[in-house]
Amino acid sequence: MIRRTPALLLMLLATLSGCTTSGEPEHKTDQQEATVPALTLAPLEEEWAIDWWMPRHEEKLAARESDPELVFLGDSITQGWEGEGAEAFEATFGQWRTLNLGFSGDRTENVLWRLEHGEVEGIDPKLVVMMIGTNNTGHRMDPPEDVAAGVTAIVNELRRRLPDTRILLLAIFPRGETPADEMRANNRDINRMIRSLADGSEVFYANVNRVFMDGQGQLHTDIMPDLLHPNAEGYQRLAEALKPMVQSLMTRGTLPAQER
Repeated sequence: MIRRTPALLLMLLATLSGCTTSGEPEHKTDQQEATVPALTLAPLEEEWAIDWWMPRHEEKLAARESDPELVFLGDSITQGWEGEGAEAFEATFGQWRTLNLGFSGDRTENVLWRLEHGEVEGIDPKLVVMMIGTNNTGHRMDPPEDVAAGVTAIVNELRRRLPDTRILLLAIFPRGETPADEMRANNRDINRMIRSLADGSEVFYANVNRVFMDGQGQLHTDIMPDLLHPNAEGYQRLAEALKPMVQSLMTRGTLPAQER
């Protein structure tokens, strides 16, 4: 049974409205779960994911013992660092102990469920790099404000659970061939909303979408074969764009001057 947590919901609504709450947010037990507007926390229950999603979650719970310094959190694009992006990932981020918490198909509610069920419990990384929301668009065309609310809840939950960890929030990647694509437009609207989550000290926002597109905003299948997921070349471009930001946040706690 899913339990609602009014304190977290109140904190989320206050964040979106620019207000603050009075008093300290209540601390939840492992069994308590949070909700955001039009969103109920849940594991991914798509038929195609049943066989592997929960075993992957259990695997990631065990992987916390590696004491990760750098965590990547998201959906299939993040999980893809273990596949098409593995070579670029090792060359770029292999100097740190890393934990990949990317799950194919995940939407914001699935990431929140995973956080509520221990995936960052007992770790203290220097940085979390996160991107989530394109599956809320692709699966259901959720309104941008609902997706932004889910992203906000994830950021708040990370800050509560990992108070000494910085967060690099990435703009949702472009999808569809042209800027006029309906799903790309939805993601673009979400990005306009979530960029305000950056505070310049604990949460940082970066939009690296330019590395996937030409000057007219066109996506090409030699970089994203399905116009959504990067291939090896796409991951190499992504790694090169992220490298100076991750390096700076890991060592100095701030973004390079040109990215601020």
